[in-house]
Amino acid sequence: MRQTNQTQVTEFLLLGLSDDQHTQQLLFFLFLGVYLVTVLGNLLLMFLIRVDSRLHTPMYFFLCNLSLADLCFSTNIVPQALVHLLSRKKVISFSRCAAQLLLFLIFGCTQCALLGVMSYDRYVALCNPLHYPSIVTWRVCVQLAAGAWSSGILVSVVDTTFTLRLPYRGSNNIAHFFCEAPALLILASTDTRTSELAIFLMGVVILLLPVSLILLSYGRIIVTVVRMRSAAGRLKAFSTCGSHLMVVILFYGLGIVTYMTPKSSKEQEKLVSVFYAVVTPMLNPLIYSLRNKDVKGALRKVVTRNLPCRLGIFHRP
Repeated sequence: MRQTNQTQVTEFLLLGLSDDQHTQQLLFFLFLGVYLVTVLGNLLLMFLIRVDSRLHTPMYFFLCNLSLADLCFSTNIVPQALVHLLSRKKVISFSRCAAQLLLFLIFGCTQCALLGVMSYDRYVALCNPLHYPSIVTWRVCVQLAAGAWSSGILVSVVDTTFTLRLPYRGSNNIAHFFCEAPALLILASTDTRTSELAIFLMGVVILLLPVSLILLSYGRIIVTVVRMRSAAGRLKAFSTCGSHLMVVILFYGLGIVTYMTPKSSKEQEKLVSVFYAVVTPMLNPLIYSLRNKDVKGALRKVVTRNLPCRLGIFHRP
């Protein structure tokens, strides 16, 4: 595992979250439980949106894309973390580390863009309800979703290129539980200011621009809702936007702390990463399903339709 100053690093050692074996075992079961809930929650949400015609609307189309990004985002990180929590040799090759970094950024940046798109959808729905069907057509939805995924890919390629183009000839010990740009830049054998500047500028594109769109959209939404005469209408409007705002605050807040603020302690960075890389993908489907009567109604419809058949109860024709 030793590397000389003249030898290019071919593999990295992920130091993980703790050196204590008992703590690692507890983290294994915690991460496993969170990951299973993440997979089941996002798959169930995508399934309900697919089978229930009442959910065939632009809002749920974007939500389905967000669930797919969440699922891929978590799957790229957590399974490997689970293996390393039970392994003595927490090694990852340079190529696998590069692939994990690229995919992590693709799905994470796509989530950022999708949350901005969803805020625009809510703005049009609440502020221009009469023109909503003509503005947010299915063609526009596909174009917006494709734009979100494309921007995620573009930003991730730039960030990954500026991170991995640096020479790594010194220490190969990553003080993290997965390959993330800030943790890798610390190990570079040369000046990293250019790469840090490029990553910061990409952060402006994929974090601050969507946040600006979200703030502008919700500023207009709040003005529109306050002007509503009906208290029930105001409550319904805030309830519709509440789930999206909760996800925005969680994901963007943690992302900005990691990529847009001065360097913090390694332990703080790892703790923040656990929340947005492991916990947030689990919370998204729970927030949208528990706070959304349409999703709960779709789930109730599926259960009541299939449960009698599962129990062997059949109605006579």
